[in-house]
Amino acid sequence: MDTTLQDPLVGQVLDGRYRVDARIAVGGMATVYRAVDTRLDRVLALKVMHPSLAVDGSFVERFIREAKSVARLAHPNVVQVFDQGTDGSYVYLAMEYVAGCTLRDVLRERGALQPRAALDILEPVLAALGAAHRAGFVHRDMKPENVLIGDDGRVKVADFGLVRAVDTVTNTTGTVLGTVSYLAPEQIENGTADPRVDVYACGVMLYEMLTGDKPHDGDSPAVILYKHLHEDVPPPSAAVPGLAYELDEMVASATARTPEIRPHDAVALLAQVRDGRGRLTVEQLDAVPPQALAADHDNTDDRTSVIPRALTTPRPLPVNEDDEGSAAALNRTSRFESPPPPPSRRRSGPRRGPMAIVVAVLLVLGLGTGIWYINSGQFTEVPPLLAKTQAQAEDRLADAGLELGKVEHAYSDTVERGTVISSDPKAGTRIRGNDAVSLTISDGPRNVRVPALEGERLDKARSLLKQDGLEPGMVTREFSEDVPKGSVISARPADGTKVRTGTAVALVVSKGSPIDIPDVTGSDLADARSELEDAGLEVKVAAERVTSSEFDKGQVAEQSPSPGGRAAEGDTVTLTVSKGPEMIEVPDVVGDSVDDATRELESAGFQVEEDRGLLGLFGDTVKDQSVKGGETAPKGSTITIKIR
Repeated sequence: MDTTLQDPLVGQVLDGRYRVDARIAVGGMATVYRAVDTRLDRVLALKVMHPSLAVDGSFVERFIREAKSVARLAHPNVVQVFDQGTDGSYVYLAMEYVAGCTLRDVLRERGALQPRAALDILEPVLAALGAAHRAGFVHRDMKPENVLIGDDGRVKVADFGLVRAVDTVTNTTGTVLGTVSYLAPEQIENGTADPRVDVYACGVMLYEMLTGDKPHDGDSPAVILYKHLHEDVPPPSAAVPGLAYELDEMVASATARTPEIRPHDAVALLAQVRDGRGRLTVEQLDAVPPQALAADHDNTDDRTSVIPRALTTPRPLPVNEDDEGSAAALNRTSRFESPPPPPSRRRSGPRRGPMAIVVAVLLVLGLGTGIWYINSGQFTEVPPLLAKTQAQAEDRLADAGLELGKVEHAYSDTVERGTVISSDPKAGTRIRGNDAVSLTISDGPRNVRVPALEGERLDKARSLLKQDGLEPGMVTREFSEDVPKGSVISARPADGTKVRTGTAVALVVSKGSPIDIPDVTGSDLADARSELEDAGLEVKVAAERVTSSEFDKGQVAEQSPSPGGRAAEGDTVTLTVSKGPEMIEVPDVVGDSVDDATRELESAGFQVEEDRGLLGLFGDTVKDQSVKGGETAPKGSTITIKIR
């Protein structure tokens, strides 16, 4: 049976906007659906929190707060958050829909990957994590299930920020076996999590992509946790003989059990990966591991063929060489390797003698020698220089018979200070011997001071931050007696602090002086409106009126926020007007005993008062009632019965 047919949300429209079409996946915290935004007519993913978790107010608050923060991560390798909302008991996120598969699907169907494919997946993952780390976020649940590979080959990281709202460290049931395999030792031991736990998880994922297996296995999550605490991740070459040492180095650096030894964040690890990749040959990058499950078949229609063909098909070209130019060079060379066409017989004209044949052969040999001299004897390849120091780059250029040209400097968030960002010409380009190669050296991330923002209007503060290369961060609002409404009270990091460009700066904005909300319940609507507006508040009248036995028709029965609270100038107070008490029919109790009459009137919603007078002191029969039977009276009002 199709379980989606039993899902109550499939076919429904959440929040009057998102039509749920199909269930994609179910996790421990939420269910993910494919949905259509009927307002913008686009397909998206809808992540709906399980109702059992949605009853926890603090959990939902953190879920929403993190979603808002992650929505600021506008990075091409991060699954974007479009919207957040609630509909009854459903708390949801509207997110970017990525058509394709997960890295887990790829590993399941292909086993180990070629180093080129593994690095081409890892690098955008690290770029996404690097952007998050520099913005102050830690993913804390990196694993192949959270790496999405689109049908167009793009790699994206999912579930940013949501992991902050749930603690997976103490959960050791079988359902999180895939998660505990990527936990860093410090997460297991004391629950701490900084960017280095994501670095560790990426090292484990790289090992798994290169070998097809996780580094630590066991019969239970507890065994795996123990191994992460007490055993190093083995080098991938132990499982795949022949893997380059540089790949072992990447894994060892990222999965060091001591956090201080690891790269401090994903940006630093990305620089190491690019440096190591620059030292690998084409043969090392395109080596097919024996653990590969689908290396010998055509993957044209394979689900995992979303990995670009350039990642999985060996290329007979040097790294960074221009494909088009190289193909043309090969075509030109092939003209001298093919046998010359047989000469056509001619009935007339002079015969070519032996001397003509000798000249033709010499001409071919001369041209071939010239081509060899141009392609090999006179030209050399620019060596890989990325992430090398200037001195190391000069040594490599000298070894290749090349000169150092112009040296420029530029800021970089991803390349370590003092090392090469790029070369001109780029690595792998063939140039004349003794030619010069220009270098661009990293000055590290550009640091700027947070500008003075106190007292500035919010829009101007945001503009000043962007002018200095910083990002406006989360805005919170507080009352202030000194700072005008809408102006900045403080910033975090504080004014004058030196930070990297791109850093998000959180702002605290004034709500103005607080206003004590007056109590206008029981007042006529016009009087209530006048009193609130005089206090500096806006007034909104609820469309629905309520019945009230306490307040007459036209009087204010309810107000929100409640009286006695504090509000900012210009805040709105909503008033609900009474439509008077509920009118109900009065039972006819004349002739009934006092007990029966009292019981019947009270059950109808009235209070009862007895009038016995002098003649009714010992009587027990109702002679008359203050409101005649069959007439109406306000519910809860008092009916007087006369007794004789």
